[in-house]
Amino acid sequence: MKTNKRAPAIFTFQFHNTSSVFSKIEQKLKMLPKLHLSTVNCSTKLLNCNGVINLILKDKLSQKSLSRFWEPVQQRAYSSKAIKMSAWQVHEYGGLDQLSLSTTARAATIKHPSELLIKVHAASINPIDVRMMGGYGKNLLNVMRKQKDTMNYGTEFPLTLGRDFSGTVVEVGCRVTKFKVGDEVWGAIGAFRPGTHAEYTVTSQSEISKKPSNLTHVEAASVPYVAATTWAALKTVGHLDHTKASGQRILILAGSGGIGTFAIQLAKAWGMNVTTTCSTDATDLVTSLGADTVVDYTTSKVWSELQRMKRFQYILDPLGGDMTDKAANFLSPWKNSKLVTLNFPLLKNSDEMGVVAGLVKSAVTAGLTTLKGIQSGGSIRWAAFNPNGQALDVVRRLVEDGKIKPVVYQVFPFLEAHSAYQKVIDGHLRGKVVLDFEPA
Repeated sequence: MKTNKRAPAIFTFQFHNTSSVFSKIEQKLKMLPKLHLSTVNCSTKLLNCNGVINLILKDKLSQKSLSRFWEPVQQRAYSSKAIKMSAWQVHEYGGLDQLSLSTTARAATIKHPSELLIKVHAASINPIDVRMMGGYGKNLLNVMRKQKDTMNYGTEFPLTLGRDFSGTVVEVGCRVTKFKVGDEVWGAIGAFRPGTHAEYTVTSQSEISKKPSNLTHVEAASVPYVAATTWAALKTVGHLDHTKASGQRILILAGSGGIGTFAIQLAKAWGMNVTTTCSTDATDLVTSLGADTVVDYTTSKVWSELQRMKRFQYILDPLGGDMTDKAANFLSPWKNSKLVTLNFPLLKNSDEMGVVAGLVKSAVTAGLTTLKGIQSGGSIRWAAFNPNGQALDVVRRLVEDGKIKPVVYQVFPFLEAHSAYQKVIDGHLRGKVVLDFEPA
């Protein structure tokens, strides 16, 4: 509920519901004393729109009294079309033993006009899901959840994990213009939203794209999170794209993981010369994806091997820590070269120090890191996953043109999520682990 302190006081309420329920609420509100009511509503022919009620108070009516009436009505309005579903959830932070299957979970409902309800057919498991299970990012993410109205009566629990998916649109908000019911889509949703390891998920049209027509749902589900993260690193932060990248040299650390296998293909699609690192059993994989030079860290000393090579205009570092400092030595000096690391410290600092102190420490660290890069004639930057439907549009065309292919390491049935999570926890993956919601 929002209030304007100027007289007369104006209270604005928003809710997701059908026009018929909206009318009933409107009639009841008009019965309240000392109240003048004006309404703005989406077309009565459209469902799942945001009704907006503006209450203009002629006389004093306490916000507390009004809330006592409104909150139960609002809860009923939001839940009237909620779908019961199966979802993998945690009820408190911890290890894999906290992950359990609920068969009566309530699906999130559309609360904003640009949102869609998706039936999920497949979803991948990313290392970020394992970390969030343990509470990673909870302080800052809970601030975002409150702002975005995705909390469950004041708490994040039960928390559904999962960021990317492939599925079918089953409902749309009244301002959704890019998609319609029945469209097959893929996407990666913001960390503040209830996750995708569930039969249904709600997303914004800005977070998704049409699914590539030449991929199955299982294949498609393996791509969006790593695509959006790599795009944030190379395009958003690194200022690379197909018009600037051709012929430039890039070093991609950990080339056989989810980020690495996608980044190699995107860089090659943009015409770059790619060097990557991996272990012996992954050299054939990264070579097949287009890597021009492979450094096997199990049979050679990586830094000594790189020392003999020509320097790089770009370095993508999914690992962070000491790796970032060591890798920075291989940037081409004074050629606007960039190292982008995905070891973004903001969430970790916020967990350890609180949101405000964490923001301050992250800003200071960013400044020191930038200075270190300048001294070596390049720049060191941070990047993090950010939902990006426009990027997925570009990736979809690259997939359909055969320039990028999904790299799926192992597929697990939805009911075997425990085993799938354990596979990700064990590490040393060659591509992505995917949950199939509709196994044959």
